[in-house]
Amino acid sequence: MLFRLLLLLALCGAGSAAMVVSVSLRGSWRIRSGNGSLELPAEVPGCVHSALFHQRLIQDPYYRFNNLNYRWIALDNWTYIKKFKIPFDMSKWRKVNLVFEGIDTVTAVLLNNVPVGETDNMFRSYSFDITHVVQAVNILEVHFQSPVIYADQRSKVHTHYSVPPNCPPRVQDGECHVNFIRKAQCSFSWDWGPSFPTQGIWKDVRIEAYNICHLNYFTFTPIYDNNIQEWNLEIESSFDVSSSKPVLGQAIIAIPELKIQQTNSVELHHGERIVKLFVKIDKSVTIETWWPHGHGNQTGYNMTVLFKLDGGLSFEKSAKVYFRTVELIEEPIKGSRGLSFYFKINGLPIFLKGSNWIPADSFQDRVTSALLRLLLQSVVDANMNALRVWGGGIYEQDEFYELCDELGIMVWQDFMFACALYPTDQDFMDSVRAEVAYQVRRLKSHPSIITWSGNNENEAALVLNWYDIQSSHLSTYIDDYVTLYVKNIRRIVFEGDQTRPFITSSPTNGAKSTAEGWLSENPYDPNYGDIHFYDYVGDCWNWKIFPKARFVSEYGYQSWPSFSTLEKVSSKEDWSYESKFAHHRQHFTDGNYKMLHQAELHFKLPQSADQLRKFKDTIYLTQVMQAQCVKTETEFYRRSRSEIVYGEGHTMGALYWQLNDIWQAPSWSSLEYGGRWKMLHYFARHFFAPLLPVGFENEDVFFIYGVSDLHSDHKVMLTVRAHTWSSLEPVCSETTKPFVMKAGESALLYDKPVAELLRGCTNCTRQSCVVSFYLSTDRELLSPTNYHFLSSPKEAKGLQKANITATISQQGDTFVFHLKTSAVAPFVWLDVGSIPGRFSDNGFLMTEKTRTVFFYPWKPTSESELERSFHVTSLADIY
Repeated sequence: MLFRLLLLLALCGAGSAAMVVSVSLRGSWRIRSGNGSLELPAEVPGCVHSALFHQRLIQDPYYRFNNLNYRWIALDNWTYIKKFKIPFDMSKWRKVNLVFEGIDTVTAVLLNNVPVGETDNMFRSYSFDITHVVQAVNILEVHFQSPVIYADQRSKVHTHYSVPPNCPPRVQDGECHVNFIRKAQCSFSWDWGPSFPTQGIWKDVRIEAYNICHLNYFTFTPIYDNNIQEWNLEIESSFDVSSSKPVLGQAIIAIPELKIQQTNSVELHHGERIVKLFVKIDKSVTIETWWPHGHGNQTGYNMTVLFKLDGGLSFEKSAKVYFRTVELIEEPIKGSRGLSFYFKINGLPIFLKGSNWIPADSFQDRVTSALLRLLLQSVVDANMNALRVWGGGIYEQDEFYELCDELGIMVWQDFMFACALYPTDQDFMDSVRAEVAYQVRRLKSHPSIITWSGNNENEAALVLNWYDIQSSHLSTYIDDYVTLYVKNIRRIVFEGDQTRPFITSSPTNGAKSTAEGWLSENPYDPNYGDIHFYDYVGDCWNWKIFPKARFVSEYGYQSWPSFSTLEKVSSKEDWSYESKFAHHRQHFTDGNYKMLHQAELHFKLPQSADQLRKFKDTIYLTQVMQAQCVKTETEFYRRSRSEIVYGEGHTMGALYWQLNDIWQAPSWSSLEYGGRWKMLHYFARHFFAPLLPVGFENEDVFFIYGVSDLHSDHKVMLTVRAHTWSSLEPVCSETTKPFVMKAGESALLYDKPVAELLRGCTNCTRQSCVVSFYLSTDRELLSPTNYHFLSSPKEAKGLQKANITATISQQGDTFVFHLKTSAVAPFVWLDVGSIPGRFSDNGFLMTEKTRTVFFYPWKPTSESELERSFHVTSLADIY
């Protein structure tokens, strides 16, 4: 039996030893089903599903229809069992605690057959006093209750009024009453994910023993005093003091790079004690601030805090301290009703470019450090600077936020409430208050988190009456809403952290919602706050259907993941868009039809007689459609940042739905399950570029805006070219005189009637030509090359099936693909099957005879392996 043993040694009194001992109980456990018919090994951290899978008692839960086949697992009551020895003399310890960092979710905890505690919340830690129960040899049992049955029971106990919604839509194959349990809401199903209500010990568990005192937690907050323009640091530590006598000592704070060495006297009395320390940073010391990706460095400073207490007892904590300010600006805008809604970081207005994060797996023990880094590196590699951690998942693990700090990814942090109303009975509220206080303490030191948000879409759900509540009962639900998000969550947030803004919901009208009693009459008002926008019927190539809003925190379109991703969880009979599997995997009502509807507006649907070929072509087309739709919408939001049109505009955020996938299925994501880039993610790398020309039409006039997220003005030229579909040489080209693209603005650079543009281009019609454009200096390209279709590709004249070949060579760890094409090719998609990695570009419009693209493998591979797996598709290939 392996233990991780941490001994902090000190001398106490007349030479006797005083220690704090921490014994990890991670590793090997056993689990048992409710009726005892199954007993098997399990790992902690982990869950029941993973244990069953590792013992080969079940298949991969994601394979085919296993989310239905394995529903029995969540309906059973499982027990985790650990037999362990204590590697120290129990008689020498005054206090012994059993600590769970994360337990999922409803349990009774027994040590040596004695009840020591209960849990009901996945999102907080628990500490149970086991001083009088623990022995030299122990049996720890954690009795889990089925989360599905528990949620159902809690809903039935809540008899005075219902708390909707009761169940998810049938298409999701989900479980009911998820709003009655403090657990990942999407674990009961969502419109992009399966129902796998897990049970397990999903974070660390340990025994802690001490005599004098113990450090429970340590957190800190950098604070900028705007009046005197000075940085301060507040440090908060919680001690459990078991000594009946006062414990005296010193707290020594050291930040060498900032020339800080500060000593404070400490006096601790019996019980739980909070020690607050204050560090005033000398104005003469230069502090480099933390900046979002693309706006500066992510400078941090190493800090140690050493508590030296009576008897030689000491506690030392190390951390990285980052300094940055954040403001949410809601103020009147000239020429517009309403208020602005944007973030300033270190006093600079920042356009938030990014996406929405959901849990990376239904089974958190599968989410490795390598996977987190892969997904988050893909965020910054696509020129994003922000993620919204969505409120129906989990508060992410520490490493997620550490990586966001390191990479410069701003985090909009929801609290874990989504698309539902919630009870406010005493037990539920007690659990929520403990959860919120814990998460604020845990997360507030991270500069990446720039705002707290109370919930996902619950203001809109209530005000717009998604659940058909009778008007006579509405006041009850409004009271519950204000009680939960304002009187409790908001209050606890501000008690623990006043360095970043709090908004009650997303979407919300922000200050207007506050003024209207926290619930606005129209939470989707584009002149206030943030909005969510989805439209699967309107033509996504028509920018006029999109709202010219202040901030758009959700929008998007679905696509299917690649065949190589689907192949791992399906069989041959599943490989059709009309298969039972294809319908089962789609958890959004009519989602498969809506994708084809949107695609058919501008593309011909695949018609191959070969079922597999048609399926692969359809997958490709859904990715083309999704990428082009989100491109059009995002470029509209980016060009709207500096203008007010008909009273609307000043858009300062575009976070599309969604970044990642929880399983292999159709969804709104740009990264497939496991991290493979969809076409949308490659497009995002372009449409989120720091400097970008954006083209669009209005009333038969072609316009190009320049958009800059840069901090300095740039002198650039705009080049506009046209190609016929049948020619690899441009039929016309024009370049503007040099002009100044101002920092942090969008501006009109070019406008010309389409008819006039075409007259200057030999043999060009709307159907036969495509326009491309870019920003450059005399010497270098400064922006991606963008393009504009003058007609739908399905109406293109002269579009040929391009013969595209690749010569592959290796340069260090990177592979070079030298491409040649016989014709202009739109949406060129390079595929290397299941070889993990990404290209430097993909899904592009190829207008020149040759092009070089790099492939960055995520695991070792070879030229020969890439050559065997390589396949290229462009639009005409699917006709």
